[in-house]
Amino acid sequence: MDIEKAGSRREEEEPIVQRPKLDKGKGKAHVFAPPMNYSRIMEKHKQEKVGTPGWKRGVAILDFVLRLIAAITAMAAAAKMATTEETLPFFTQFLQFQADYTDLPTMSSFVIVNSIVGGYLTLSLPFSIVCILRPLAVPPRLFLILCDTAMMGLTMMAASASAAIVYLAHNGNSSSNWLPVCQQFGDFCQGTSGAVVASFIAATLLMFLVILSAFALKRST
Repeated sequence: MDIEKAGSRREEEEPIVQRPKLDKGKGKAHVFAPPMNYSRIMEKHKQEKVGTPGWKRGVAILDFVLRLIAAITAMAAAAKMATTEETLPFFTQFLQFQADYTDLPTMSSFVIVNSIVGGYLTLSLPFSIVCILRPLAVPPRLFLILCDTAMMGLTMMAASASAAIVYLAHNGNSSSNWLPVCQQFGDFCQGTSGAVVASFIAATLLMFLVILSAFALKRST
């Protein structure tokens, strides 16, 4: 009797473990069925995997369009500044006043910088095309964002310095006894003002290009 009581106590103390039932006919354990929404999860995953390159391709196309517009704007700013000049006759043809961009080092630097930026943006168009063809490629996008950032800084610097000169030409400075020369050289001031505005537009487009590239790289990680 003691042995039977001890055996019953052991059965009560031991945890109950459910063993997998075997199929009597084949001798195999039952396999757990997948969740009910398994097919929906896999279908959603496939849609996301297919939709990601399409989304990145759209960003790459927008990058190409903005890059082309920025290249045209930068080169137009450089050309406008380089071709803007005005000559005022005074009494005789031997005594004249002439205004040209080469008279100011800031304007000369403006032409050089915008020419470099326009050339870079033109040469970067093939890299943008590569991003369209291969939207998941990271190296060309990383190269573009680094160069675009540097060119944006150069363009903003040249445009800001030239804007200060144009402001002095329009309004002058009474403390330094600088007279507003735009009263005499109206056409020259209008041309330089248009070139500065175009350069600021190019800098803004470069800023948007940097943001697009950074957003595309963020989504790829």
